Amino acid sequence: MRTNKTVTFISGTAIGTLGGLIGLGGAEFRLPLLIGIFNFSALEAVILNKATSLVVVASAMFFRTRTVPFDSVIDHQDVILNLLLGSLVGAWLGASWAVRLKSQTLYRIIAILLLVISCALLLSHEVITDGIPPFTGLMRAMLGVIAGFAIGVVASLLGVAGGELLIPTLILLFALDIKVAGSLSLAVSLPTMLTGFMRYSRDNSFSVLRENKRFLLIMAAGSFAGTFLGGLLLGFVSDSLLLPMLAGILVISAIKIWQHG
Repeated sequence: MRTNKTVTFISGTAIGTLGGLIGLGGAEFRLPLLIGIFNFSALEAVILNKATSLVVVASAMFFRTRTVPFDSVIDHQDVILNLLLGSLVGAWLGASWAVRLKSQTLYRIIAILLLVISCALLLSHEVITDGIPPFTGLMRAMLGVIAGFAIGVVASLLGVAGGELLIPTLILLFALDIKVAGSLSLAVSLPTMLTGFMRYSRDNSFSVLRENKRFLLIMAAGSFAGTFLGGLLLGFVSDSLLLPMLAGILVISAIKIWQHG
């Protein structure tokens, strides 16, 4: 199946559209496809997932500026730095743990984390903020670092951008609007993913990128096209409708991956 260029491109486009629309790397949807349809091992799927997610995150940040300008992101640079203090360390450690785990163990962890992510998405859907953060000062900064660390670990273990957890964190902890939170999550995700990617590059399993270069390029091209489409749709599609649907997809994906392991 991995030699079918059309399926690969369409898969990348569909997932990239979701990523560009919500502010995610789309990896949580790509991962079950890489494992279940394209038959990559768990660690191979995680590394390929992360490489493709980098394309989605970088391009989505640009295409979303029609609705969420860069100025809105820069205005919250203190929030970005707060989360990055924890997420960069978590990303490095998460990647270190992933390369040491047995394949079946990694499948189980991935399935459980996907269920956790689905709950986080539902939680962010239900929360209505008044723009006032529940914590301020040092307490909020400490919680931001802790949350960032946990998200960094999850991002490396799954090969995801981490936006599934960053967006609820930005809404709950920092009382931000859902669309602004989506763009800020991309700004935090990019350096976090690069850190995990650097750690994976020190392991022999990183060769999966060279061995599947054509597959990766086609998937990345589809993802780029998808993020462009998602950016266009951002101003028209309601997140309140999308988030519950995405959470349901995550639950199904988690079940499939658990069974695959």
